[in-house]
Amino acid sequence: MAEQPVLSELKPGMPVLVGGDRIAYITEELAKKFQPGDKLLIVRKTGEILHIPKAIHDLVTNAVDRALKAFEAQQDLPDEQFTQFYTEFANRLANDDIWATIKRVNEADVSRAKAKGRSTTRLVADEKMRKNMIEGLHQWRDLPSRRDKLINSIQHEGWTVEEIVSPCGVVAFVFEGRPNVLADATGVLRSGNTAVFRIGSDALDTAKAMMENALQPALEAAGLPHDAVLLLDSTEHAAGWALFADPRLALAVARGSGRAVDLLGAIAREAGNAVSLHGTGGGWIIADETADPLKFELAVYNSLDRKVCNTVNVICIPRSVASILVPRLLSALSKRGEKLGYGYRIHVASGSEDIIPRELFDTEVTVYRADGLHKEHIATIWPNNQLGHEWEWEQTPEVTVVAISDLEEGIQLFNTQSPLLVASLISEKESAHEHFLKAINAPFIGNGFTRWVDGQYALNKPELGLSNWQYGRILARGAILTGDGVFTIKLRARQTNPDVHR
Repeated sequence: MAEQPVLSELKPGMPVLVGGDRIAYITEELAKKFQPGDKLLIVRKTGEILHIPKAIHDLVTNAVDRALKAFEAQQDLPDEQFTQFYTEFANRLANDDIWATIKRVNEADVSRAKAKGRSTTRLVADEKMRKNMIEGLHQWRDLPSRRDKLINSIQHEGWTVEEIVSPCGVVAFVFEGRPNVLADATGVLRSGNTAVFRIGSDALDTAKAMMENALQPALEAAGLPHDAVLLLDSTEHAAGWALFADPRLALAVARGSGRAVDLLGAIAREAGNAVSLHGTGGGWIIADETADPLKFELAVYNSLDRKVCNTVNVICIPRSVASILVPRLLSALSKRGEKLGYGYRIHVASGSEDIIPRELFDTEVTVYRADGLHKEHIATIWPNNQLGHEWEWEQTPEVTVVAISDLEEGIQLFNTQSPLLVASLISEKESAHEHFLKAINAPFIGNGFTRWVDGQYALNKPELGLSNWQYGRILARGAILTGDGVFTIKLRARQTNPDVHR
């Protein structure tokens, strides 16, 4: 077989086949950047041509090589060493001197991010984040290991088949501006896996400080391989692309939302890697005509304490009870906006304007956004076919409101327009809740606030990610990914009769 030529240069206008039936063209900018040894990644789903410099590709390949060797090296280590790792890591984060070092680096990260007009909501390493990381590590410490455990056996005449829990391999994580994920995601070690992280530039120095002062010393103290957890020292998005394109991964986990996560998911899938993509689109609260006004108000208020993926984003109100529920909605928004300091915003689906007081469309409010303060109208019209749009707010709660004729319309809107994440029904009818459970196409379903969707809060296990059903229901696992959920099943045959045959 003739050796295939290697791409050594690009020319502007050069055609590239995408997905078997589309053509993309090399831009002048890409042609100038490309050097011998670099690689191109063609994303079939989006049609994008991604450039991965040789240095970035080599950095990622080396990291996965090392993580694979660490995975092999730790298979015979006892569970007690993994337990000790979580104790050591938590103790170092609880050490005030060590935390002060991490905190100083984080403050510099936050200052740089603010200067760039970036959101710092999830970047600040405050005492609450510290406490949650320590609690999460303690939960991993106390969780019984399932590694190498016999979970089932099938008896045959003269032989038995055993089903045994086994680690998967290298788990890759890409996340932006969330230093706490570094601690949460070490949960994959509990089931015997290793991890490679790529974190966004805003939080990279914080993550490096956490690795150097707490995580790596904890690995050493516990006698685990140094490369069991690795952090890519790169601010380039190409590092994340190259990582998710490595076909040796056991699982690729992307934390965040929006286009970046969608792109990473496409890259991983096209490389043949299993994927866990963090949920997008926010939660939906749907009321029916029996909704208790106070329960409705509390559900809205308690779903808007901060902007994360499970914050309520869309609220559906029946026209028949709009005169009762809309004042409760406005009360919840007003109270939450007042508490956060910068009012609230409502995007009213076209055709639903009549349920919202007219004066709100003419009244301005100061809105706090990542790039500063803005004057905007409290209520504005939003296309009724774009209800799934996710509002990224800082200190000003922001929701879409739509009037519905009945519960069935609310379910239909969710199933067709939402990113299929969190759905709550406010109703006093048990039959309505049972119907909702079966009819709504969501992995997370409730009867109150949407913010319960979190592994540590709901399951007492730190989450590695939330997976929504945007591309179909999840096969044979829950939509909260936790460290002890990253495993495979080995089958072992034991013969008592050496002459068993088919």
